[in-house]
Amino acid sequence: MNTLFARLSLALLLIVGLMGGAFYLVERINTKAYYEELTQRLNAPIAMYVTGERQLIRDGVADLNSLEELAARAMVINPTAEIYLLGTDGRIIGHGMPDDTVLQSSVDLTPIRQVIAGDTRLPVRGDDPRTGSTQKVFSASEVVDNGNLAGYLYVVLGGQTYDALASDIGSSYVAKVTTLALLLIVLAGGSVGVLVFNLLTRRLKRLSAEMRRVSHTGFAEQPEHIPAKPGGDEIDELGRNFAAMSERITEQIEQLEENDRLRRELVSNISHDLRTPLAAMQGYLETLIIKGKALDEDARRQYLKIARKHTVRLSTLIGDLFELSKLDANQAAPQFEAFSLQELVQDVLQEFQIEAEQRGIDLNIEFDTGGPQTVGDIGLIQRVLENLVKNAVRFTPDGGEVTISIAEKPDALAVAVSDTGPGIADKDLPRIFERFYSAVDGEQARSDSSGLGLAIVKRILDLHKSRITVKSRQNAGTRFEFELPVHRQAA
Repeated sequence: MNTLFARLSLALLLIVGLMGGAFYLVERINTKAYYEELTQRLNAPIAMYVTGERQLIRDGVADLNSLEELAARAMVINPTAEIYLLGTDGRIIGHGMPDDTVLQSSVDLTPIRQVIAGDTRLPVRGDDPRTGSTQKVFSASEVVDNGNLAGYLYVVLGGQTYDALASDIGSSYVAKVTTLALLLIVLAGGSVGVLVFNLLTRRLKRLSAEMRRVSHTGFAEQPEHIPAKPGGDEIDELGRNFAAMSERITEQIEQLEENDRLRRELVSNISHDLRTPLAAMQGYLETLIIKGKALDEDARRQYLKIARKHTVRLSTLIGDLFELSKLDANQAAPQFEAFSLQELVQDVLQEFQIEAEQRGIDLNIEFDTGGPQTVGDIGLIQRVLENLVKNAVRFTPDGGEVTISIAEKPDALAVAVSDTGPGIADKDLPRIFERFYSAVDGEQARSDSSGLGLAIVKRILDLHKSRITVKSRQNAGTRFEFELPVHRQAA
């Protein structure tokens, strides 16, 4: 009883059983009402016939002998008829049955008057004097004496003889066959319903088994026998949703495993990169403390400069780690706004102008002034440009060139940062955006940065739904390129 099929089948059998029982009761009630109406319509003239044969009340005196004679004749014609002569107040004056079988002394005249007036819908039931508790259909007519209403002739249709016959017929062959047929119909309906439920829930059982199988494997396996095309009923839709959910869960599990791997790698790299400047700082500071005045002023100054250099690198590394962690945790959600990309590029290049001049590096800008604006977080895009230009300037040899170009496309502005440095080896290109990855023979081999600059660039552009690409040839320079959407002003 714990399965959906069992519960649906039980509910169906209960509903069919209740409907069969209700149908049986309604059929019995309707049949009885139909027979009573038919009987009352067919026998409506009996009372009028009897009152027309004899003067049953003459000068206020009832002719009981004539009543008994007419009652006997009427019962020959209709054995179920029982005749009563009533006064104007409903009191029984006479009848054609044994005295000890009549239990009531009066009859309610309200239904009698309704039938005589003909303003009611049949069947109409009246009191049965021989039972005192039940009501039966009847025929009635007024008894007139000297032009005045003297009483009523009341004919009960379906007296004790009818009750006895009805009791016998209730256990007859026809009644038994009818009851048996109704039971067979109920059983057949229930069986067909159970079969239909079995067919309908078969796919649901198969889907449930498939869900259990996939969940037991930890979503290592994908669902089978899942409808791929749209359409179908709710079960097909449920199967497609489960397949999509399973695929999504599998991707999330793989992402969690990858994140865990990156976390362990990050902890290892951070430990290494923090240890290097700290060890260097500690070594030089301990040398200053131990040797003290034994060092001349130039050596002491040199040691302090080296220690300061490592503190700067350590500060940069920690700052980049905090920035990257905020980007990964979506704590630095982009605040999109329209701005001039050309002006931002000029501001960024001015930051590196002094260093470039000292090393004889040309900083070039290639774009048309007055171009369209773009949409993005201006602070984060500035960080992207700063990191890319910083790498380009750092790894470009003295006398080289660094160029930032902006090309207008139909729906975007393509930004490129290129240099004339030593380039990046092909084997290192796929991994340069990984955190702390160091290219052996490329630009990063010479870098004393945190190793997180390009990872920050990629994460910021991911938040802007932009993809950064890189092209490089050894000893021929490197080119980074990404796109930002064009700002469309409302018409």
